[in-house]
Amino acid sequence: MPDQTASQLVPSPSPLIPASSGTGIAPVDFLEYWKAGARELTTYRGHSHGVWSVAFAPDGLTLASGGADRLVRLWDIETGRLLRSLRGHTADIRSVLFTPDGQTLATASEDRTIRLWNPITGESKKLLFTRYDHNVVSLSLSPDGLMLARGSHNKDIKIWEVTTGTELMTLLGKDQYDHNWSVCVAFSPDGVHLASGMDIGKIKLWDVLPSGEEKIVHAGHWKETEEDSSETRGYFVDDDGGFQKAMDYWIGAMAFTPDAKLLITGSRDQTIKLFDMPHVAEQRTLKGHTAWVRALAVTADSKVLISAGDDATIRFWDLSNGRCFRTLKAHAAAVRGITLSPDGMKLASASWDRTVKLWAGGAEPQE
Repeated sequence: MPDQTASQLVPSPSPLIPASSGTGIAPVDFLEYWKAGARELTTYRGHSHGVWSVAFAPDGLTLASGGADRLVRLWDIETGRLLRSLRGHTADIRSVLFTPDGQTLATASEDRTIRLWNPITGESKKLLFTRYDHNVVSLSLSPDGLMLARGSHNKDIKIWEVTTGTELMTLLGKDQYDHNWSVCVAFSPDGVHLASGMDIGKIKLWDVLPSGEEKIVHAGHWKETEEDSSETRGYFVDDDGGFQKAMDYWIGAMAFTPDAKLLITGSRDQTIKLFDMPHVAEQRTLKGHTAWVRALAVTADSKVLISAGDDATIRFWDLSNGRCFRTLKAHAAAVRGITLSPDGMKLASASWDRTVKLWAGGAEPQE
């Protein structure tokens, strides 16, 4: 028992810390870096359908991607070569994540399951699911890599222990009549809180351990009109194959800034909202996307927000003033996933055009 406690007290290296920290090299100013340029390095082709999600391995040498073709694909970043394809899921793969130690790859799918893989061997290590689960559409790892939270087409949020696959807790809101889905989840940088975003655009903040208690409920993107209330939200009808009512404010992405000062959300209403933490006070709304905002990433110095959406663009925002200073339009269809490399110097984007692209910032290299 003492060993276990000791191991929990030793934090794993966090991918949020810039690689230059403590090495004697001056840390990068990512605002200057991404303002200086953004060039496409490689396009990874191999997916036969749209790609939902992409993740860097902690060593920065491998990319994992997953999408509608139900395969997890692992790519060599330098050569662009497909290293292997992992089979197991039977529906769209919506989220892929590496643990901070690089030993486990977690994937979430609309087949209602989460799989934990060994990315080196390609072996499926564990299958996480519960009896009443629905489509799993979002994953978030605690900064130490020990806990995995999932958002789904269900009202509850489940948290598992990664090493054992044990279900640790179920988070349920205080309002027992609220049946809206918790579709998006994000751990805070200290791992103490979890934010969740809902299909109707509301956001919640939870205490993770020990209580699992709902602390704050914020209207977020949701707007109540005379004809509309949360009780008349859309819901899925299997026979019909679609939603009865479009949910205009559906949260597509959430992210905390690494300095823990802001919670950022992107929505189907085409906007991005910034909330001051820890009280979830709305600070600013960013407008520029012309379709659903699907993915968010923040640089390690908390200066630059990168967003992507169904308008096929990737946008770079200066968080100090909320201005968009760069827009990339290289994908031919919706951009559903983005992720920054561990050192923050590269960006990967996953698109419905069946490709994954790799980008670098800074000035153009001289020939």
